[in-house]
Amino acid sequence: MKSKLFVFSFLLILSMVLAACGPTAAPEVEEPAIDEPAVVEPVVEQPSGTVRWFVGLGAGSDEPQIVRQEAIVEAFNASQDEIELVLEIVPNDVAYDTLATQIAAGNAPDIVGPVGIRGRDSFFGAWLDLQPYIDQYDYDLSDFDPSMVDFYMVKEEGQLGLPFGIFPSFMMYNFDLFDEAGLNYPPAQYGEAYVMPDGTEVEWNMDTLEEVAMMLTVDANGNDATMEEFDPENIVQFGFMNQWTDPRGIGTFFGAGDFLADDGVTAQIPEPWEAAWKWTYDGWWNDWFIPNGPYGGADFLQGPGGPFSGGNLAMIHMHMWYVAPWALGEVGFEWDLGATPAYEGTITSKMHADTFSIPKSSKNPDAAFVVLTYLLSEEVAPELLKIYGGMPARLSVQDAYFEEYTAENFPGKTINWDVVVDSIAYADNPNHESFMPSFLESTDRYNEFWNKAANTPGLDMDAEIAALRVDLQAIFDAYVAGQ
Repeated sequence: MKSKLFVFSFLLILSMVLAACGPTAAPEVEEPAIDEPAVVEPVVEQPSGTVRWFVGLGAGSDEPQIVRQEAIVEAFNASQDEIELVLEIVPNDVAYDTLATQIAAGNAPDIVGPVGIRGRDSFFGAWLDLQPYIDQYDYDLSDFDPSMVDFYMVKEEGQLGLPFGIFPSFMMYNFDLFDEAGLNYPPAQYGEAYVMPDGTEVEWNMDTLEEVAMMLTVDANGNDATMEEFDPENIVQFGFMNQWTDPRGIGTFFGAGDFLADDGVTAQIPEPWEAAWKWTYDGWWNDWFIPNGPYGGADFLQGPGGPFSGGNLAMIHMHMWYVAPWALGEVGFEWDLGATPAYEGTITSKMHADTFSIPKSSKNPDAAFVVLTYLLSEEVAPELLKIYGGMPARLSVQDAYFEEYTAENFPGKTINWDVVVDSIAYADNPNHESFMPSFLESTDRYNEFWNKAANTPGLDMDAEIAALRVDLQAIFDAYVAGQ
């Protein structure tokens, strides 16, 4: 690693190169002596002092995690004598209020994390742009996928974090249901076509997903949703679901976007989101391949990990955190992972991710950046991720991670981990959990819209979406007026 951050001593190189050309016998005019300017390499002073590490917005406040984090702190402090790292752990249920109080009182910690996008953007505008420190210390970013570095770049805010623990999203599918229907599995890699039952190769996109999902949606008499005899009142198996996400996440399935326009005051509905919502609504009430609100509570869709683990849902779009024993360890069917389909030629695999951020009001940002890079280092980050959970963002340690993760959680099973890594390149930016004005009120309003749609057939979705935008604008206007 070319980073200079772990050299904990002063470095001063001073050299003076003098070049003078003396007279010779041949020329009639003597060349004047030329003094070259002194070449002085800038001094990068080693940061020192106390760094307060605030834990609680995300994982890390449970008792078993505390001891292991304390060991990380002790190791850092023992490795050098310039910076004292102090751990401040706050229970998650009071962490937001505690941090808000500290920032308001001018007593902000120096580093906060692990924290996800939603937690970070609950303190919108409070975070330091790390790019000047990345440049100053020549921090090596080559071990990260460039899309993940860009993921933490926020317009007009800067580089608010660096890659740490990530949870890409992708398709998951039930082998048994595909085999029973005589259908080929979803593509294992991005760029692969889907092969229809007649051998035709088609693009793996939302239209193809819908067509396949309808063939995998079955009523009590064995008819699928493509047949005239299909009975939507007695469905016993569904083809697809965006499991455990909200309208912003479902919209992002078709493309990244934001309720807030670039001007920072205008409410908008991104075109891909509107298309995704209408597609989902048709899947609920017209084409019947997605479980709607009433079907969501059906016994045949219940399992330890929600609808998919119940065994009667053929495909879901889901994040890496779901590929775990609590969700899939007890299922009675074979499953694997596949590529996210495209919408109008663009693939978007929404991302959940944790990192560490530095408040703007940190009293010791240089030392905090040293600590941050220590926590993200190739040696320490994997150990922290064993505490918090999550896939390492560092490319160099991912193979070892997947090998160990499989052996510990799904011994003997072959899992298509390649598609997980490849999904990183399609992370959503802006992220679907990003800042909104009056976050809680805005969230309540769009969830009200979504719950109505999920439980009400025959809606005019254009009118409902237009009403949502108007209401969000009123919420945003009130927020701006109160600033």
